[in-house]
Amino acid sequence: MSDRITYFVDVILPLSIPNTYTYRVPYELNDEIDIGKRVIVPFGKAKYYTAIVKDVHEEVPQNYQVKYIETILDDHRIVTDKQLQLWDWISEYYLADLGDVMNAALPSNFKLASETKLSLHPEYDRTSEGLSDKEFLVLEALQVQEELTLKEVSEIVGIKTIQPLIKSMIEKRLAIVSEELQLKYTPKHATFVGIDESIKTEEELSEILNELENQPRTEKQVAALLKAVELTRWNNGAQNPLMKKDLVAEGASESSINSLAKKNILDVYSAEISRLESNEDDITSVKEFSDFQEEAYQDIQAQFKEKDVVLLHGVTSSGKTELYVKKIQETIDNGHQVLFLLPEIALTTQLINRLKKYFGDLVGVYHSKFNQNERIEIWNKVLQNDPQQFRIILGARSSIFLPFQDLGLIIVDEEHENSFKQYDPAPRYNARDLAIILARLHKSNVLLGSATPSIESYFNAQEGRYGLVEMTERYGGVQMPEIQCADLEKETKQRTMKSHFSSFLISEMEEALKREEQIILFQNRRGYTPIWTCEMCGWTPHCKNCDVSLTYHKSSNVLKCHYCGYYISPPSSCGACGSRKLKMLGFGTEKIEDELSLFFPKARLQRMDLDTTRAKHAYSKIISDFEDREVDILIGTQMVTKGLDFDNVGLVGILSADQLLNFPDFRSFERSYHLMSQVAGRAGRKKKRGKVIVQTFEPNHWIIQKVMAHDFEGFYRQEIVERRNFNYPPFFRIIVLKLKHRKRETLEVGAAALAKSLQAVFKDRVLGPEAPIVGRVRNMYLKNITLKFERNASPKKVKDIIKEKIDLFLADHDFRSIRIDIDVDPQ
Repeated sequence: MSDRITYFVDVILPLSIPNTYTYRVPYELNDEIDIGKRVIVPFGKAKYYTAIVKDVHEEVPQNYQVKYIETILDDHRIVTDKQLQLWDWISEYYLADLGDVMNAALPSNFKLASETKLSLHPEYDRTSEGLSDKEFLVLEALQVQEELTLKEVSEIVGIKTIQPLIKSMIEKRLAIVSEELQLKYTPKHATFVGIDESIKTEEELSEILNELENQPRTEKQVAALLKAVELTRWNNGAQNPLMKKDLVAEGASESSINSLAKKNILDVYSAEISRLESNEDDITSVKEFSDFQEEAYQDIQAQFKEKDVVLLHGVTSSGKTELYVKKIQETIDNGHQVLFLLPEIALTTQLINRLKKYFGDLVGVYHSKFNQNERIEIWNKVLQNDPQQFRIILGARSSIFLPFQDLGLIIVDEEHENSFKQYDPAPRYNARDLAIILARLHKSNVLLGSATPSIESYFNAQEGRYGLVEMTERYGGVQMPEIQCADLEKETKQRTMKSHFSSFLISEMEEALKREEQIILFQNRRGYTPIWTCEMCGWTPHCKNCDVSLTYHKSSNVLKCHYCGYYISPPSSCGACGSRKLKMLGFGTEKIEDELSLFFPKARLQRMDLDTTRAKHAYSKIISDFEDREVDILIGTQMVTKGLDFDNVGLVGILSADQLLNFPDFRSFERSYHLMSQVAGRAGRKKKRGKVIVQTFEPNHWIIQKVMAHDFEGFYRQEIVERRNFNYPPFFRIIVLKLKHRKRETLEVGAAALAKSLQAVFKDRVLGPEAPIVGRVRNMYLKNITLKFERNASPKKVKDIIKEKIDLFLADHDFRSIRIDIDVDPQ
C-alpha cells in the first residue's frame, strides 16, 4: 500500500459492544496493514486492546477525532475472510455483539492483556527529600528494577489500596505510569543435547573417547557420550534432535552431560518445540465394507451430488465410523481439509485413537481441555494449510472457529446432542447449524450422523432439504439389545427394592459379572444425594445465592450448589425447627458408586461425571481403563451415552427414566428418547446381543415403549404431530429473552414493560414474562420472555424489531441496569 495515502481501519474489539470502531493508520504502517491482522488500539482513557482489522478504507470519519492504531502484531493474517463472514452471520443471526463472537472464536492467548506499569520519571534527580517511607521504598525498588506492576508495588509497600500513593508520586514527578501490553502466547521450549558441531568424523569421535577413557573418574561421561551417539543416531556430523530429559531417562547423569558440554564435546541448547503430541505408530488401512455399508456409502455419494447436507441415520453399532473414515480419506486425497465435530470431549478421546490408526499426524484435536498455548499452535497449523499435518481436525464445538483455508467436508457426529449448543456467554450458537453455514462459505459438504436424529434434522430430511441415508442393521449381524423394564411401583409394593436398585437389575448384574461382562449404569445426576430434608418440618438447606437446594457430595463432605459453587458443611440439625431427624432423598452417581461397593464388594467400580473428569487426561484414563477391562462397572451421567464403543458391555442399566421424562420442557420426550436409546446402544455391539434394564414407575409410557421397540420412526411420527399442534420447532422459531437484575421488583416491572412492548407488535406470539425453574442464580433474579413465530416469517425483520424494542427499553433510566441475554433457537 502506498505511504502517500491516509488509511483508516474498522476494527473488532474484544468487548460486548455492538459496532466496529474506526482508527487511523500511521503512514509508516501503510504497507503492513491488512484485514484479519491483530492491531493494538487505545480505547477509553488509558486502556489498550487487541483488535482484529475487519476493513481497510480511505473514508474519513465525520464529527470526531480519530485515534491512531499503536502497532500491528502480525506479519500475516490470522483470521481469514471466510471467518469474518462467519462472525458476521453469527452476530446477525444470534443477535450477538461482534466483540463477543471474536472472544468466542479466538484463543484467549492471541489477545494482549493491558497492565499498568510504574517507572521512574525521566526528570527524577534521585534525591530523598520530602519523600514518605512508602515512596522511598518504591523508588528504591525502581532503581533496581526498571518497571513495576501495580501488584508488585502493592506487595512492596504492604497495602492493597495504592492508588493514592501512585497519584502522589505522579504529582511529585517521581514516577510515570504506562500501559504495557503483555503477549500471552509464548512458544514452548525444551533443552536438547547433541554431539558438538566441531566433531565431524568417526576418527575425531574415537580420539575423544580414547582421551576420556584415559582420564580418571570419567566412566559416566564415556557412558553418557556413547548413549548420546546412539540416541541421536550420529553419523559423521549428521544427527537427530535429542531432548536432554530423554538422555537422562536412559541413565546419563546431569553432571556428566554438563561436564561434556564444558569440554565442547556435547552441545546443550534450547529450542522451540510443539505442545502437540505426535503420532508415529504404524498407519492401518481402511477396513473393507460389508455389503450394507458399501450400499450406504454409495448412497451418500449419490446424495451429495444433489444436496450439500446429508443426514446419515444409522442404528448404534451399524458402522457409521467406517463410513466417516472412507469419506475423510477421499476428501484429503483430493487435497481438502476435514472438520469432524463431536459433542463431548469424552467422545473425542476415544475417537482420536481410532482415527490416528488410519491417518496418523494428519489428525489434530481441538477442545477446551487443551491449554491456550496448545490451542494457538493448532490454530497456526490449520492456518498454514500444511499438506502433511492436521488435515483432519477433531474437536468439540469451538473447533468450528478455526481458520480453515480449504475445507472440503464437515462431519457432525451425534448431531442430535444439545452439547453442540453454547449457553453462556454469548454468542449462544449451535455448532451443528454453524457447520452448515461454514460449509456453504467453503462450498463444501456436511455429513450429519446419528442413531437418533434430532426432530429438526429428520424433518429437514423428510422435507427434502437434506439428503437421507439410513442404516437399519448392526455391523456383523449383531442383534439390537434386548430392552426390559423394571417396574419400580411393583417392586416398591412388594418390598423387593435394594436401596435404589430393583431386584431385577441386581440379579441381572450378578449374572453379567459371572459371565465376566462389563456393566454401564446411567444416572443423569452427579453428586451423592440431591436433597437433605427434615423429617419433622420438611426444611431443606438452600443456596444463599440461588433458589435451589444444595446437593450433598460425600467425597468432599459438603452440600454444594451446582449453579454458583456455594457450599456448606452438612448440618447436624434442622435449620428451622432444630430437629436432628434429617434424611437424604434421591441419589446421584456418587451414591450409586458408594452403595454398589456394598452389593458387589469384589467388582471394580469407576465413575464418569463432571467431578471425576475435571483434569485434562481424566476422560482418556477412565475410558482406557474400561476398554482394557480394568473396570467392571462404569457409573456415569450422560457422558456415557454419547457414542462410546466398548466390545465387552453385556448389560446397561438406566436407573431413573422418570426423571428424564418429567422435566418441564417441550424437548423432554425427545431428549429422553435420545438418552435412553443411546445408552442402550452401548450394550452388546461387537460380539453378542446385550441387555438393557430400564427402571421406571411408568413402564407403559409411550416413550419407553418406543425405546424398547427401537422404533425411531414411530417416535418421530407421534412427536412431530405434537410439535405441529402446539407451534414448536420445526414449524415455529423460538427466541427467548432472559432478563436479570439484583432487585426482584425492578425486574418484574421491567420484564412486564418489555413484554407489553413486544406484544404490541407480535400479539399472542409473545409468552411471559415468567420465572424459569430456578428463579434466582448468583443473586440475580430471572425472568424469561418467549417469542414463537412462524418459520415462513422473515427472521431478520423479527430480530430487527426485537433489537429496536430492547434499545428503547434500555434507554429508559429505570430499566438500563437490567441485563438482557438473547437466546435464538434455545435447546
